[in-house]
Amino acid sequence: MKIVIVLMFVALMIAAVAWWRSLLRNRGAFIDNYPYAKFLDKRLAARRPELNEEQRRLVFDALRAYFHLCREAKSRMVAMPSQAVDDAWHEFILFTRQYQRFCADAFGRFLHHTPAEAMRTPTQAQDGIKRAWHLACRREGINPKTPQKLPLLFALDAMLGIAGGFVYRLDCMAATQAGTGAGTGYCASHIGCGGGGATGEGNSDSCSGDSSGDGGGCGGD
Repeated sequence: MKIVIVLMFVALMIAAVAWWRSLLRNRGAFIDNYPYAKFLDKRLAARRPELNEEQRRLVFDALRAYFHLCREAKSRMVAMPSQAVDDAWHEFILFTRQYQRFCADAFGRFLHHTPAEAMRTPTQAQDGIKRAWHLACRREGINPKTPQKLPLLFALDAMLGIAGGFVYRLDCMAATQAGTGAGTGYCASHIGCGGGGATGEGNSDSCSGDSSGDGGGCGGD
């Protein structure tokens, strides 16, 4: 009798694990297949008229990537590395019913948008941008300590020339030695704990870079 009970318990555990893995796969597929542009393209075009249709699609690709990071981080805060993507996220939140349903299907919870000044501790934004860096690097097969390129979320604002955006450099020491000025951006190598200085400047709203110099500010938790 005891053996039967043990076998039933093991079977239930295996079924529970299989169900949970299937749920996670379904959430990932939901994030991948969600029609972001259907709700957000016109609003982002009005907010960022300098972006053409192809560039807005790239922003939505990066928003999708950010949501994947938040899913993988579970309840831990993930800072936002891109002002352009943050703009798209702001517009999405305004569709309150759709956003609420999206969060339930994508994360199993509501993903809050937390400004830097509302974070629980002074180090939360710094921890959040490091978490974003490591998760983004892992998704794109990049070594976070010795990166050869930037993940899309960290490269996007510079690629699109976003006014007030976050600009990240792979090698700030080299930029300083070359006289191009590391002070015009954030040091990605510093975020990845791979060395290099950390300086930066962002825009002045609540979603701009934090005082740690690692970039980012607002986050999802």
